[in-house]
Amino acid sequence: MTSMRAVIAAVLITIATPAFTEPQNTSWPNYREADFILADYPFASGETLPQLKMHYRTIGSAERNAAGAIVNGVLLLQGNTGTGANWLRPSLADELFKDGQPLDANRYFIIIPDALGRGGSSKPSDGLKGNFPHYRYHDMVDSVHRLVTEGLNVAHLRLVVGSSLGCMHSFMWGEMYPELMDGIVGLSCQPAEISGRNWIMRRAAAEAIRHDPDWNNGNYDKSPTHYIYSATAGSFMPESAARIQEMAPTRAAADKLYDERVTRTAKGDANDSLWAIESIEDYSPEADLPKIKAKVLLINTVEDVANPPRVKHSRSRDEIDCRRPLCTHPLRRPDTWAFHALLRRSVEAVFDHPYRDARANRSCGPVMVNSLLERLPRTSF
Repeated sequence: MTSMRAVIAAVLITIATPAFTEPQNTSWPNYREADFILADYPFASGETLPQLKMHYRTIGSAERNAAGAIVNGVLLLQGNTGTGANWLRPSLADELFKDGQPLDANRYFIIIPDALGRGGSSKPSDGLKGNFPHYRYHDMVDSVHRLVTEGLNVAHLRLVVGSSLGCMHSFMWGEMYPELMDGIVGLSCQPAEISGRNWIMRRAAAEAIRHDPDWNNGNYDKSPTHYIYSATAGSFMPESAARIQEMAPTRAAADKLYDERVTRTAKGDANDSLWAIESIEDYSPEADLPKIKAKVLLINTVEDVANPPRVKHSRSRDEIDCRRPLCTHPLRRPDTWAFHALLRRSVEAVFDHPYRDARANRSCGPVMVNSLLERLPRTSF
């Protein structure tokens, strides 16, 4: 239990802290970094790309069925910023992949892709600029699915874990490929259309780029710089106010922190940011939640300003069967370590006070990463 508290705390810090100063650790069993090329890739918009490159990392040991396909896959989906390498920071990876840890690299085949539009995967800044296809979330999920199933020959995933962007994608994975995985763990999202403050923040960020005098419909030689000042301010919104106060307790410290973020934002590409922001326009998984067959655990902080709790939403099959809510919320604490309390309560709910459907005589309830991998019955392959 203590180990898992550290895992979730580390994951949340990875999500909430935009600084990418911690180097990735690649010293894991069978570490591999490569590209998978999808020829003449069709986007949902009708646009096509002659070659769509999906960059990815894998670690761990593959278990195969009689046909030679991998059946012990674990898919880790990145957040909205950075790349799949975020999962390889020692503060997080050491809590996940070491011997005896929940995602022991000696027991599972772990897949860490760079999402479409990010990192080493295809994106506007590779050369097409404003002519790059306007991808959406369905394109992002489909391209990774083809990487996993066609490129890596994975027949089954034991678990899909996603943070923020990856959290939203994990719901789509459960709906689009309900037989593919045993469980889903999402961190920091809601399975509902983006609206309210979340969409307004995104819309404002997109408009700032489109109205930048140097944007030129995306066909610029040098990335625009006017929008970076408002974009930097927006980058603080998903973070804990208490944590920001700790980092910047004086006006001088706040100015220094802001200037550092401006410098970091300026290193990015405006088109990459714009395409990423607007890719969310087709995200609306609520109506299809009943299609999900995997066990689901959704973890949000009470203070999540970007993803406020929904008063009402459709329920998955497991919710209906077990008469339980989809979401689990931690204690009302302002700092990121609230996930210690969340995990403790969740594990207690799973192991000490399991929900049980008397009619079917089957256990129900949220399933943590370690318990899911050890306790869920395997699908026959």
